[in-house]
Amino acid sequence: MTDPNRPNDDAAAPSEPVVSKPYIMPDDPEEGSVEALTKEAAEARDKMLRTLAEMENLRKRTAKEVADARAYGITGFARDILDIADNLQRALDAVPAEMKESADPALKAFIEGVELTERSLLNTLEKNGVKKFDPSGEKFNPNFQQAMYEVPDTSVPAGTVVQVVQAGFMIGERVLRPALVGVSKGGAKAAPAADITT
Repeated sequence: MTDPNRPNDDAAAPSEPVVSKPYIMPDDPEEGSVEALTKEAAEARDKMLRTLAEMENLRKRTAKEVADARAYGITGFARDILDIADNLQRALDAVPAEMKESADPALKAFIEGVELTERSLLNTLEKNGVKKFDPSGEKFNPNFQQAMYEVPDTSVPAGTVVQVVQAGFMIGERVLRPALVGVSKGGAKAAPAADITT
């Protein structure tokens, strides 16, 4: 409790304005250095933009890897299955055409069963992105075909696929197995592709 007879200390002291100075953190730039703050903000913005760009690149790269894994994940399995498709084709090729026509009903049913199995296998492969290709009559392309031998044939341009020993297969846009082919030699050279320029 205050004594009413005692004078007030606050009233006796002259009134001075109280001015407080702002506290400056030790790592804060000194007062008035707008250039330093601008530089720091520019560096922070640059780091942020670089991080955003890296994250976008990572997102795109990951999306591509996921798409490739979906499309090409069965490559090893598909290569193994191609041996089965080849054996079915060899079984069908082993029966001469005349024998197929004059065969008894049991043999005809067996041949039809092998043909149906081969067709079903190729359809299943195609559903999973594996497609068979036959380059007969095309110009030899070492990216899709493997030349096994040359065939002297002057009726077609040199470098044309005239025989297919084994069909090739693609998985998506990639060659799963190149076609094994016989290529013509001795004919006229193939005309170069027309260069379209505007």
